[in-house]
Amino acid sequence: MGLSDQPFEVSCPDCGGILKIDPVIRAVISHTSAPRKKTFEDFGEAAKALREADARRDSLFAQSVDAQKNKDDLLAKKFAEAVKKAKESPLGEKPLRDFDLE
Repeated sequence: MGLSDQPFEVSCPDCGGILKIDPVIRAVISHTSAPRKKTFEDFGEAAKALREADARRDSLFAQSVDAQKNKDDLLAKKFAEAVKKAKESPLGEKPLRDFDLE
């Protein structure tokens, strides 16, 4: 058995885990996961992040409620504008389509 037949370890550049590889069978024979990084240093930072997420969620909800309240007015104005355009356009003219130009 030569040196090239011995299993060797490789560090994953993406996750930092350690892979033990057997060159004879060309397969990973063991894996050691990289230590997990802490998301927050202490509970105070975690609580602050949760409060900010709550405030952001409440703001988005309030915006969606306002949009629903104004939805009827917006649709009514769009409909009135479409009716106005329909009345202003001559009745005998057909709209020009792409294949009419060919």
